[in-house]
Amino acid sequence: MDPKNMLEKMKNRTPEVLGNKDFSKSAILLPLIEQDGETHVLFEVRSHDLRNQPGEICFPGGKIDDQDQTEEDTAVRETIEELGIRRADISNIFPLDYIVSPFGMIIYSFAGVIDPEVPFHPNPSEVDSIFTVPLSFFLEKEPKMYHINFDIQPEKNFPYDLIAGGENYNWHARKIDEYFYIYEDKVIWGLTAKILAHFIEIIR
Repeated sequence: MDPKNMLEKMKNRTPEVLGNKDFSKSAILLPLIEQDGETHVLFEVRSHDLRNQPGEICFPGGKIDDQDQTEEDTAVRETIEELGIRRADISNIFPLDYIVSPFGMIIYSFAGVIDPEVPFHPNPSEVDSIFTVPLSFFLEKEPKMYHINFDIQPEKNFPYDLIAGGENYNWHARKIDEYFYIYEDKVIWGLTAKILAHFIEIIR
């Protein structure tokens, strides 16, 4: 086959993360809301009945469904469902960087504003409670950071004889940074804290 004809198949292709079809894809919204003349960040406490991460602090969000036309649609839909508000209550939505997690997830993040007059009706099957933290707290307080080291362990029948260096191959193990914000009795950590730190870095 002629190389030009082969490359013709690529002209309308949009690059993606290689292997992304095997990743779980989610989208979240970092909600901002005005309270007492000050901008606050809104958080959820996950229901204690959930199978994954019960009781942890997070932003509204969830898995991307086939019905969602864009990642932003997912973030908005999940926020509406979890907080019991309307689409009209959310405005000024802008994308943040997305995260490719070493645990097989891609998380698309957005920041947006929620109408301060809106009454919330959290979905009890997903949300235990909601609370807000003044944005100024995060602007003034750096997160604490800890490291998680990954250990590389090839399976027993790994073909060392096929690679240069064999069993002495110099694997490049990596580590990830875990962020922690502690506000009163609330611990905000993990991907939620990482996305929040990224947002703070942008608006600074």
